[in-house]
Amino acid sequence: MAAAAARVLIVGAGLTGSLCAALLRRELPRRPLRIVLWDKARDAGGRMTTSRSPHNPRCTADLGAQYITLRPAYTQKHQSFYEDLLAHGVLKPLTAPVEGMVMEEGSHNFVTPQGISSIVKHYLTESGADVFYEHHVTQIYLRGGKWEVCKKTGSPEQFDIVVLTIPVPQILQLQGDIVNTIYRVIKESQKQQLESVSYSSRYALGLFYEAGTRIDVPWAAQYITNNPCIRFISIDNKKRNIESSEFGPSVVVHTSVPFGIAHLEWDKEKVQPIILDQLENIMPGLPKPTSIKCQKWRYSQVTKAIPSCPGQMTLHMKPLLVCGGDGFTHSNFDGCIDSAICIVEAFKTNL
Repeated sequence: MAAAAARVLIVGAGLTGSLCAALLRRELPRRPLRIVLWDKARDAGGRMTTSRSPHNPRCTADLGAQYITLRPAYTQKHQSFYEDLLAHGVLKPLTAPVEGMVMEEGSHNFVTPQGISSIVKHYLTESGADVFYEHHVTQIYLRGGKWEVCKKTGSPEQFDIVVLTIPVPQILQLQGDIVNTIYRVIKESQKQQLESVSYSSRYALGLFYEAGTRIDVPWAAQYITNNPCIRFISIDNKKRNIESSEFGPSVVVHTSVPFGIAHLEWDKEKVQPIILDQLENIMPGLPKPTSIKCQKWRYSQVTKAIPSCPGQMTLHMKPLLVCGGDGFTHSNFDGCIDSAICIVEAFKTNL
């Protein structure tokens, strides 16, 4: 009689979570697994999110990660991942002009024609996982050799294995046996390592325009060094080499980290006009957008990862509870690949 499929829950449908799901399917093809992903947001991507204009869904803006950089140190190690994404048209070389970009010799930059979240969606499709949005995990309990996972709304569900790929501070906010049992069992040093992880914070604006709008600047993106608020501006469709008469351009603005931290607890509605005023100083006469999306990135990039960057941390062996993500490596595409690989290795060791 065939063994029942193990139910695996991955919390977080960002890059690490989606790639972890795809690798589990790829590396354990004979193992009957039912992979489920939960994310508290309304769509996939995490910090690799792509927003759409409410007036025209084809007008998009990447509010998180802007482009992917392949550094020489990873050229061989992760070559197959880049080749796969290039072959599927998910990645294309970045050829548009970016002012103020500092590049390591031998590095290559890539953009995503369909938006940065298309990388995550590529891996979710490959994984065949069941993905559920607006599922906000609050508590995890140990019940008869399985994990009972509670969310803000709806009934708790049971899983054989749980993988947490959400930012480390959100892992530490979870309640239930994860507090009572697990943190007592794992070494105090491991808990202190989790508590030591820190992130930068920033705001991002997406400005969406109607078809036919012209934004006449010689660059596709620009790093700003002399503004108290704004650090980066991108004409997002131009950055991805997409010009169309059917939908308008979009502009992405990232604030500096000091500005983000200073205004972290402010309401987005109060921060947005400050950013727009500064944008007007940098780009006077910018046309009026049809809509604006303001995104607060409380956990933008990892500034201090788990010491020695192990890629994952196993909090409980049987049943398996693993956490990973860029907090366990470093904040970029290759860091997330490293973490997903380490999580899958932990799976193989403990299955």
